[in-house]
Amino acid sequence: MEDLVESILDYVKSDYTDYAIMINGEWGSGKTYFWNHQIRKKIEALELNGKRYTTIYMSLYGVSNLEDISKKIFIETTQLMDKNLKRYMDLNSQNSIPEYAKTGLDMANFFGVTQNGDKIDYKEFFNTDDKILCFDDLERANVDVIDILGYINNFVEHDHIKTIIICNEKELSTKLKSTNLEMKTFIATYLLDKEGDLNITDKPMVEKIRDKIEYVFDKANDYERIKEKLIGETFEYKPEFTYIINGLLMRYESNSDLIRFLRTNTNLIISTFNKSGTKNLRILKHALNDFAKIYLTVNKHYPNTNYRVLQTMMIFTIAISFEIKSGKITKDKFLNIMNNEEYKSILVSSRVFMDNRQFYIKEFDNNYYFNFKAEYRFFKFIELYVRTRIFDMKVFKENMETIINTVDTEKLPGYKRLLTEEYWKINEDQFPKVIEDVIEDVKEGKLKPIEIVKLYAYFSYFISKGLISYNILNIKNIFFTGLNLASLSSEYCANAEEELLNLGVSEVGEGMEEIFKYFIEINLRLKEKMYIEKAEEIFKCIPMKMENFYEKFAQECMDVPMLKYYDMIQLFQRLACANNEDIVTIKEIFQNRYKLYMDKLKPEMKKLKQLKDITDEYISNKGNNIKIVILKEFAEELANILAT
Repeated sequence: MEDLVESILDYVKSDYTDYAIMINGEWGSGKTYFWNHQIRKKIEALELNGKRYTTIYMSLYGVSNLEDISKKIFIETTQLMDKNLKRYMDLNSQNSIPEYAKTGLDMANFFGVTQNGDKIDYKEFFNTDDKILCFDDLERANVDVIDILGYINNFVEHDHIKTIIICNEKELSTKLKSTNLEMKTFIATYLLDKEGDLNITDKPMVEKIRDKIEYVFDKANDYERIKEKLIGETFEYKPEFTYIINGLLMRYESNSDLIRFLRTNTNLIISTFNKSGTKNLRILKHALNDFAKIYLTVNKHYPNTNYRVLQTMMIFTIAISFEIKSGKITKDKFLNIMNNEEYKSILVSSRVFMDNRQFYIKEFDNNYYFNFKAEYRFFKFIELYVRTRIFDMKVFKENMETIINTVDTEKLPGYKRLLTEEYWKINEDQFPKVIEDVIEDVKEGKLKPIEIVKLYAYFSYFISKGLISYNILNIKNIFFTGLNLASLSSEYCANAEEELLNLGVSEVGEGMEEIFKYFIEINLRLKEKMYIEKAEEIFKCIPMKMENFYEKFAQECMDVPMLKYYDMIQLFQRLACANNEDIVTIKEIFQNRYKLYMDKLKPEMKKLKQLKDITDEYISNKGNNIKIVILKEFAEELANILAT
């Protein structure tokens, strides 16, 4: 890096130059930081021919016309700068005018400059004899790059002003090719048609259009021609990340605990940054800001948090920031992973079964946690914070309470160790105790049915491999009993098939099919129980809490055959007590519901027929009034649905 600095200084020291130099590097790699902290200060420290130079830095980001550039140079170079603004800059050690001051003020009024009421030509006010110009973000300007370079060439070629251009040429090339692509495609297609080449099948149409666009609109060649004329040397910026990262950490000096932790773990920061495969220091800066908030919040609420956990939090924050913000993955890649147990279960299944659906998570873990052992490696509150920018205190506290109870895996219940660890990581001396504890938990029905099924897969595997000396029939009986007991207090498992993929054994032994079939029966009973309770909760809102009914029914019942799980006599009694407007609304809801989801709602058709019959019987001996007419219309709509 020192060689690059010296090369740039050699250019500045040259008596005569008629060319500019370019610093080329990737976005976020620290080019601007390099200019501010290594180049600018050394240039301004030089004294050449009895004269000191001043640097004028301008970001072209968002510039929409050449006059904006003139204004920027004018503001920086004019001797008419407002004294208050100058004093503010001196007090705050700023070398350039804040952007809000440039854009928030009327230029002529601000400087007291007029030209007989006419528009100011800012170029007439330039004073650049002792200035070094630096143009940054060339590729981010909203002006044609060719026009900008032509504009800059006037300073370089005619006035011999030393000029440095900072940009990302890779992005510049992409921009040159993609600008006004729709218009270019239209014109290219028109020309091909006029030339009679449009229908000739000698090459693919896409290739023909692309070639014609390049021939007619070859901005890249224009860029190369003017660059050859303007740019004398192009320097590739390859930063010394260690130096820059140490500079980034300086912003946290005000907090002694945080900076001590960061300084101690600088190598871990650099290692994680390198594993990201990017050179984007801007993302790292944001990730460190996020971690600062995380670190301070953890220390405030859980001051005795394990040091290894804090290190892992830092790795995870940096890692997931790069994965999401560099565009490697979609934001929802981690969306459905709710906790560390699920994360580790996915790792277990992907390693044993080579499950390609979980391939990304496996690669993420292998990459960022390589040679870094930590039992707790996924933090939902951090993932949520990075993805949504919301620091959810509820999720944070749930995560931290779990961490407190699980950072020492030897204190975990035996069944959790089997389900979240690779079994071969369990110490040989601890393994028999883990097996005994699991058997006791299963016997007493303490676990969820899905956990019991997964654990049986382990036990049948262990028996088949001779790792435990239990009789398979005895184990099977224990697990059947456990399933029965667990079903009394458990809830329905909606993702059973997915859960059963997350096993840490590559094969299962005897009895697995029987256990699985019995679990399916139990799970179906639990599902029915769940829907019966849900139906009772929802339909009891009629007629007294209709707002609650409408909300719950819309959210939970539109595509679920909920009528199957409720007594139709009770439902009719509730409907009959509702006011007329609500009966009409329910009729319309039913009409729309069956129109959209008839296939899913077929299991409740028998109950719907029963509801129609009950309604018909009720109104058959009644004289006409408004409610009876509305109930008749309700029964007619039920008949229409049943006839569909």
